[in-house]
This record gives sequence, structure tokens and C-alpha cells, in this order.
Amino acid sequence: MNNYKSDQEKFWAEEYNEEYIKKNSDFDHLHGTEAWSKMLANISVENLNTYLECGCNIGRNIEQIQRIYPHLKPSIIDLNKNALNYVTNKYNPEKIFHGGIIDCDFLSNSFDLVFTQGVLIHINPDQLLPSMDKMYELSSKYILMGEYFNRTPTSITYQGEEDRLFKRDFGKLFIENFDVKLVDYGFLWGHIYDHSGHDDITWWMFEKN
Repeated sequence: MNNYKSDQEKFWAEEYNEEYIKKNSDFDHLHGTEAWSKMLANISVENLNTYLECGCNIGRNIEQIQRIYPHLKPSIIDLNKNALNYVTNKYNPEKIFHGGIIDCDFLSNSFDLVFTQGVLIHINPDQLLPSMDKMYELSSKYILMGEYFNRTPTSITYQGEEDRLFKRDFGKLFIENFDVKLVDYGFLWGHIYDHSGHDDITWWMFEKN
């Protein structure tokens, strides 16, 4: 996979490999499971079977979800081949796609829950709505997004790089463009959740109408 659609895709696919994996391998899973309990509190998780993580990184979310809902079966998408292999070997996901969200070829309505955590913020703004559209298509019921919030779209420097992180009201953009209803939303304060990997994230849980 090397036909990148943007500089952002190329950056995440090639620049952050083994060093990035090592850097992101130590998490406070106690607070991480607490964060996931909050985000999933108002849906009937016991009736769900599958989920798709768009941008799995090293599987931190899979680890934390498994600790509280071990019956849920993960599938994954990621641009980074090393990260994808790491997660595949450790968690044995059902379905695996190496590439961007837009290009994913899984069947429509394949997953009870489709989510991102700190992924949409790194997508080129021109690819944002198409990526959301793919998430909507792949979900049979719920879509969850946990991202950095700003009322107006803005780009900020990330690890010394320009145009690698974009903050905006992702929830508003999604609900204004797709046939969904808001189930729940909230904020994970970094003062408490930084070490679990959920740092100052605003999250939205949507259900398809």
C-alpha cells in the first residue's frame, strides 16, 4: 500500500514505525477501561458482537475494550503496516485492512460499532467527509468518534510537523451530514486520562436512523 492520497497518509504510514510503537506501548489500562465504560454506557453493549477500529495503532483500545467486554470481536484498519502486524499478532482480529479508511473494502453494515480515537484529527480535511461516509457505511448501528475539539477548524503543529493535526467540531460535522441521532457525548480530561491514551478527547456516540 503506497498510493497515498495525502501527505498525512504518507506520514502515518511511513514515518511512525517501530519507534512510535515503543513510545505508545505503556498505558494505564485501569483508567482506560474507565474511559471506555463511560463512552459505551448508554448503548446495549451486551447485544453487540463486532466492532471496527479505524486506526488501531498498537491496539490500546482493543486491550481496554477486551478487559470489560471480552465477547466483542475486533476488526481493524490502519495505514501503518508495522502497527497492523503488531495488533494482528497480539489480538487476532477478525478482519484486517491495510490502508486508509476511505479505501477499506469491507462490506457495508459489517460491524455493530465503528469508531475512531484520535484518528480523524490526523486526516486531510479534504478526505474527512469521505472518511466519515465510509465509517457510516461500514456500521450497522453505532458510530463513535473521540477527537480533539475546536469550534472552528484549525491546524496545529504536531511533533514539529505542520498540517498533521486538525481540530474541529467533528460531532457537528457528522450529525449535519449523515442520518444519525446523538446517543451520548462527553469529555475525557487529560489530567485524569493522559496515561491511558485518552487525552483531552471529546467523544460522540451516534446511532444510525
